[in-house]
Amino acid sequence: MRIGQLAQLVGVETQTIRFYEQQGLLPPPDRQDNGYRVYTEKHGEGLAFIRRCRILGLSLAEIHELQSYQDDPHQPCTAVNALLDDHISHVRSQITALQALEKQLVSLRASCNDDREVEACGVLAGISEGNMH
Repeated sequence: MRIGQLAQLVGVETQTIRFYEQQGLLPPPDRQDNGYRVYTEKHGEGLAFIRRCRILGLSLAEIHELQSYQDDPHQPCTAVNALLDDHISHVRSQITALQALEKQLVSLRASCNDDREVEACGVLAGISEGNMH
């Protein structure tokens, strides 16, 4: 299949496929005599795996590492579990940071009511003065 067909099948842009090839996450496809790339079902499966990993928030390096484990399927899952544990820890840190950001935004929003004009806006004043707790 051609790159456009693969992109449509998996639900990504063609540029994304080329990017993953450049990053070494997808094997380079064979080329026809006219230079067109020819993708196989294996490319589709690999691309779908990458896409699901990205939905989970995994980095390209983490995806590459997971792929290396797939290439050696007879090893224990210890390393895969450790990678996911690290990612979970990172996600928890992001959640904590987002909760702190939410508190700042709620506090900032509470500093102004709709009856004011923009020149007296507590939100803009709070941002300008750096009074965000």
